[in-house]
Amino acid sequence: MEQKTHRCDSDKQDLNNRLKKIEGQVRGLQKMIEDDRYCIDVLVQISAVTAGLKRVGFQLMESHTQHCVADAIKSGDGEDSIEELMRVIKQFSKS
Repeated sequence: MEQKTHRCDSDKQDLNNRLKKIEGQVRGLQKMIEDDRYCIDVLVQISAVTAGLKRVGFQLMESHTQHCVADAIKSGDGEDSIEELMRVIKQFSKS
């Protein structure tokens, strides 16, 4: 069963704008490779893309904690939600 979020339109727009920027950076990386750009320049750009994705992930985690996890705790179902959040934090921190 697919779960829904409490994400407002402005949050969705912000996340989509960030992802579009990252998409542009990835396209830039592809062009850098095609153009045989200097390895260090490519690596710096990869670092920027990675940092951008991490910022999006942290934004989603913060929102999820403030809304979904908080709501689950208030309703008495917090244990499962906290376990789920901890699993994804561990997975997220591996990258």
